[in-house]
Amino acid sequence: MDDWLKDSTEVEASWVTVDLAIFTVRGDQLMVLLIERGVEPFLGRPALPGGYVQKAETLREGALRELWEEAGIDGSRLHLEQLGAYGDPGRDPRGRVVTIAYLALGRELPTPVGGTDAKRAYWAPVSQLINGTQELAFDHSAILADALEEIRGKLEYTAVATAFCGETFTLSELRTVYEVIWGHYLDPSNFRRKVLNTEGFVQPTGERRLPPTGRPASLYRRGAAWLLSPPLLRGTGYPA
Repeated sequence: MDDWLKDSTEVEASWVTVDLAIFTVRGDQLMVLLIERGVEPFLGRPALPGGYVQKAETLREGALRELWEEAGIDGSRLHLEQLGAYGDPGRDPRGRVVTIAYLALGRELPTPVGGTDAKRAYWAPVSQLINGTQELAFDHSAILADALEEIRGKLEYTAVATAFCGETFTLSELRTVYEVIWGHYLDPSNFRRKVLNTEGFVQPTGERRLPPTGRPASLYRRGAAWLLSPPLLRGTGYPA
């Protein structure tokens, strides 16, 4: 037997999984979808939804199936994209497992319902997870941190924040999305100026919404631009 062929037969078998970081905004908080694992390893520990990709599935098909089976959420209507691959040895005690992480954003997502190997599914505040007080199963804490930073960066250069808004929205509602995800207060006047000076970001509808108190607020919808020029940089209290 050739040496290279002999060596190849001794390589440990690998498996491919998918994991999903699903974000939404609820009650002015950034929330992420978690499951409570109902099986070993990490029985009873919180984790991102996900699982093994079946033989005849694409990665995306596997991600959508796992999201539906473990949380009862239809991912076909979400802004879903690949975040990256995670394959450090030892990340999964069952063996050599490489996972493809997906990032998804959605507005007013339903209450999840646990299924298959998920004992339950629920929305958890991201702020309570990124401070390290609660460790997720596998390497999901690292995946969550990467996903959060990816969203924060995308808010600077794209119109993805509108994915958390309704078809029409006020600038105050849009600003809240930025504040919740970036984690700091934004000066309303500076934010308004920056948004309106970014060509194609938002488009006025000509309509107004009457709040419970105060003056009517102008309504906007997402504009034609996806990439923002100039970008809305995070700064230290308002977009630069």
